[in-house]
Amino acid sequence: MAKCCEICGKGITSGHIITHSDKKIKRKWKPNLRRIKVLVNGVAVRKDVCTRCIRSGKVQRAI
Repeated sequence: MAKCCEICGKGITSGHIITHSDKKIKRKWKPNLRRIKVLVNGVAVRKDVCTRCIRSGKVQRAI
């Protein structure tokens, strides 16, 4: 599964963990994705969508 939202394009962000001694350790932040059924042109399709898009109403869920 790709770690990218198929609606807004939100993906993995990289950065550092900074310790007390100021060491920098690489790390990643992953988006909170859910695989849900979405209506696209009246047809139910499974897509990987971030929870921000689901809550804001950018997608219409298929029931």
